[in-house]
Order: sequence, then C-alpha cells, then structure tokens
Amino acid sequence: MRTSTDFSPLYRSFIGFDHLAGLIDKASRADKQPSYPPYNIELLAEDQYRITMAVAGFAEQDLEIESKDNTLIIVGSKVANNSEKERKFLHQGIAERNFERKFQLGEHVKVIGAFMENGLLHVDLEREIPEALKPRKIAINGKSLLNADKS
Repeated sequence: MRTSTDFSPLYRSFIGFDHLAGLIDKASRADKQPSYPPYNIELLAEDQYRITMAVAGFAEQDLEIESKDNTLIIVGSKVANNSEKERKFLHQGIAERNFERKFQLGEHVKVIGAFMENGLLHVDLEREIPEALKPRKIAINGKSLLNADKS
C-alpha cells in the first residue's frame, strides 16, 4: 500500500523553481495516472523520439493531437452511432472508451508529425536546440585578442 507524501515543506526552499516543484508533485501522483490506452516511447536517434499508442477501434477523425506549453495532449473520442448501440457482445476485450493522455515534453522538443498504422498512433518528436544554446568550441590562439589591438 502506497501512502501519499506531502512535499509542501520543501516548497519553501523552491523559490523560483515552481516547475521543479510541479514535477515532484506529478511524480508523486504518477501511480494514479490511467493506464488506457497503452503506449511506448522510443528513442529513434539522438534527438528524435516516437510515441506509439495502441488505439484499436479509433479512426483518425476520432483522435485529436495538441501541443501546448510543453505538453502533448492526445484525446480520443468515440461518438456512438445507432448501429453500435444495437451490438450485443458475448465478450468485449477491445476497449473503445474515450480517453485523454498527456505527455510532458522537455525544453525545445517539438512535434514533427503523426500517422496511424495497424491500429497504432505514432507521434514523432524532435528536440531542436537553438544555436545560441548549443556548446561551441573555442580555438586557442597564441596571442590575446585584447592585447593584439593595443599594439
């Protein structure tokens, strides 16, 4: 049995680090996150990722993908039509219930595209680090540039 941990005393020392405090809160509530639909997160290359979600029974028009404030939100909504209400299942193992799944994206991670294949939704992501934030090599010269201007 898991007990809930109260992190509120730590927030006094998290001044200016609200994002970090929020991440700790989310991690402590991770076991309460719904498990439907199942998904995988793959590392395709150094800065390329793919989320693959099993969405059996959903068509492309039943799914919505939105990227907002470093959060990827995938919503599946099934609209029941009259022919589905008349169906009587002897066993129903394929869940076709509505869902909303949120993924917290890292800094500079962008959604490149999405496609469906064989009942799986694939969402491709890429980390695009701006040139100003990339590490750069500094050449070592024989003279100081500041001293060279004075001579």
